[in-house]
Amino acid sequence: METSLIFFPQLNMCESKEKAFFKLIHGSAKEETSKEAKIRAKEKRNRLSLLLQKPEFHEETHSSRPRRFAKETRVSLEEAVMWAESFDKLLSHKDGLETFTRFLKTEFSEENIEFWIACEDFKRSRDPQQIILKAKEIYEKFIQSDAPQEVNLDFHTKEVITKSLTQPSLHSFDAAQSRVYQLMEQDSYTRFLKSDIYLDLIEGRPQRPTNLRRRSRSFTYNDFQDVKSDVSIWL
Repeated sequence: METSLIFFPQLNMCESKEKAFFKLIHGSAKEETSKEAKIRAKEKRNRLSLLLQKPEFHEETHSSRPRRFAKETRVSLEEAVMWAESFDKLLSHKDGLETFTRFLKTEFSEENIEFWIACEDFKRSRDPQQIILKAKEIYEKFIQSDAPQEVNLDFHTKEVITKSLTQPSLHSFDAAQSRVYQLMEQDSYTRFLKSDIYLDLIEGRPQRPTNLRRRSRSFTYNDFQDVKSDVSIWL
């Protein structure tokens, strides 16, 4: 009777059984590890490919880049000309308000118009709790000493506002808003009408990127002592 021989290429009969078995298992483990690594790499490539196809990925990428400060605004010549008639007409027009705000940002004085806008919004409040919360927010942001966007007000106006916070009303910031309005009208508005931002609109020139520059000198309360603040509402 013939005897069949079975050969195991992984086993070396000259080595001990334990050593041969170890090599067989170890070799299989390496193969499994290699297969798993290839599968994981393939999965990563697939996920990356799907991510690159998503539109929000490209939006985030572009939004992380620095943007130019210029903002395209479509304003008719007739509307732009009306802004020069009065400061009130400028602020009453949505595009006029946005354009003037952009101008103030070039002079690092946008806190004035932002305070004025906050006061306008505050006066439309109706809920008593909302009035208290908004009054506190406006005071902490624009009025108190070392506020992040402190506006230039005289001591008496600030003091009256501080006392009114115990029981704020819709008129709590009227005197301060009037003061800031007059300062912008007599100072910033005059320069705005001579600025490239405004002249580009009047002359129909394409808007150019706005270079932020710091003013050599900011206006102060003492520069406008002839402007009388209406504080009668507090008396």
